[in-house]
Amino acid sequence: MSESLSAATAFFVGHGGDEIEAYLARPAGEGSRGGVVVIHHMPGYDRSTKEIVRRFAELGYDAVCPNLYWREAPGAAPDDAAATARANGGVPDERLIGDVAGAAGYLRSLPTSNGKVGVIGYCSGGRQSVLAACNLDLDAAVDCYGAFVTGTPPEGFPLKVTNLVDQLTNLRCPLLGLFGKEDSHPSPEQVAELDEILTADHKPHEFHSYDDAGHAFFAVDRPAYRVAAANDGWERITTFYSEHLGG
Repeated sequence: MSESLSAATAFFVGHGGDEIEAYLARPAGEGSRGGVVVIHHMPGYDRSTKEIVRRFAELGYDAVCPNLYWREAPGAAPDDAAATARANGGVPDERLIGDVAGAAGYLRSLPTSNGKVGVIGYCSGGRQSVLAACNLDLDAAVDCYGAFVTGTPPEGFPLKVTNLVDQLTNLRCPLLGLFGKEDSHPSPEQVAELDEILTADHKPHEFHSYDDAGHAFFAVDRPAYRVAAANDGWERITTFYSEHLGG
C-alpha cells in the first residue's frame, strides 16, 4: 500500500493516432511496478471512476483511465459526454482496442514500469476489458459485470455491440470475473456460458458471483452498491493483480 500518490490529467496517442485525454494516478517512489488500465463504465469518465484509478495507485500500481468519449465530447461533463456517445451507438470495438493499446504502451513507457499491464472494466467496460484481452498482449484482465460478452443485446439496445463468443478462443491472459447473481446483464446463465466456453478452450479464468448483488455493486454512489460483495471483490482483484502484475 502506498501512503502517498499523485494524480493528474495526462494525454497519450490512442487509436488512429489520435491524442486522447486520460486520468493518471501513480504511487510515490521510483521502484519498479506493474500498471493498470481502468476502462470506465457507460456513464463515462466521472468522479467515481477516478477514485478507482487512485485506489490502484494506493495499491502500488501506475494506473490510467482513458476518456473513451474524448473524441465525441472533449471537455464535456461526464453525463453530457456519455449521452453523446450513447446517441452515436457507443465506442466502436476497433477504437476501444486501439485506445487500450495506447494506454498500455503509455504505462509501459513510464520509468517505473516492470513491463506488466493489466486491464479492468466495469459495466460496458467489463465487456471491453475482455475484448482488449482477446486482442492485445496484456498480463491480466478483470471483468466486473460486463454485459454481452455472451448473450445477445435486446432489441432497441442503444449501443452497437455484439457478443464476443467468436473471440474468446483468442483470450491472451488470465481473466478474473466478478458478477452479481441478481444481475440480468450479464445474467447468471450468461456467466455460466462464458465459464463453459473458457473452460473448454483451457483459458485460465476465475469467476465469483455474489448473492444479494445485481449490476454495479461496486458503485459506492448508487443504490446498487453492496458492501460485502464490493469488499470481497476488491480483495480478489488485489490478490489477482499481485499474482500476475507483481506488487
